[in-house]
Amino acid sequence: RVKRDEARKLLAEGNDPAEQKKLEKLAKKITVENTFKAIAIEWHTHKSSEWSESYAESVLDALDKDIFPYLAKRPIAEILPLEMLEILRMIEKRGALEKMRKVRQFCNQIFRYAIATGRATVNPAAELTGTLKAPKTKHFPHLTAQELPELLQKLSEYTGSPITRLATKLLLLTGVRTIELRAAHWSEFDFDTALWLIPEERMKMRRPHSVPLSKQVFEILKELHAFTGQYQLVFPGRCNINQPMSEASINMVLKRIGYDGKATGHGFRHTMSTILH
Repeated sequence: RVKRDEARKLLAEGNDPAEQKKLEKLAKKITVENTFKAIAIEWHTHKSSEWSESYAESVLDALDKDIFPYLAKRPIAEILPLEMLEILRMIEKRGALEKMRKVRQFCNQIFRYAIATGRATVNPAAELTGTLKAPKTKHFPHLTAQELPELLQKLSEYTGSPITRLATKLLLLTGVRTIELRAAHWSEFDFDTALWLIPEERMKMRRPHSVPLSKQVFEILKELHAFTGQYQLVFPGRCNINQPMSEASINMVLKRIGYDGKATGHGFRHTMSTILH
């Protein structure tokens, strides 16, 4: 009877009860589908094809632990800057400032995605500039351009494994990430066009990367081929030739020639970037 009376009232006001029911159902569906978690998962699925598997897992893990417990069921369009601030301050209080920076960055991208796809109009994560502590930037130990000649001299005098010595020099000359060098396959090198073609599945940002090969790099690769040319990997592991050499190998060379705490394999990228800029 109550429902009948409500329907009659709607009709008297010129509204169709069936249409009203449809609208209510649609509104409920939109609210469920437009929760923060639903859109975050949609964003993650959209972006993860550009990421490495481990990075995609780390992003989802961070959201699972620090954001979803508080915002999972909240309609994304209703989330306020104050809510985001309180959640991020909980991470800040743990002293995990770098984690907080990354989580805020993920949320910022999720809200931007929601705005771009018509599910939100405001980005509460973007409103928090200046309200949270900034993590201190930590750079890998690295050398200046003026320090490179001495490094190269000491490297040439290194009497340990010639493979790790050549790997260290190759890393310095190409500026690639350590894992990109260690896992290099001989098949990736095109000596006719003087290019090292690193496939997208081995790149952090999931984009293929071409590295021009200088004459010095050519010489190193020729020397290396005499040691490992019969294997798939340019730098096979000592115990398992189907696995790359240890990630500590290059840093161990630097330590043995007197650069412990002064330079790292990853720091070569910083040195190159500084010189180029």
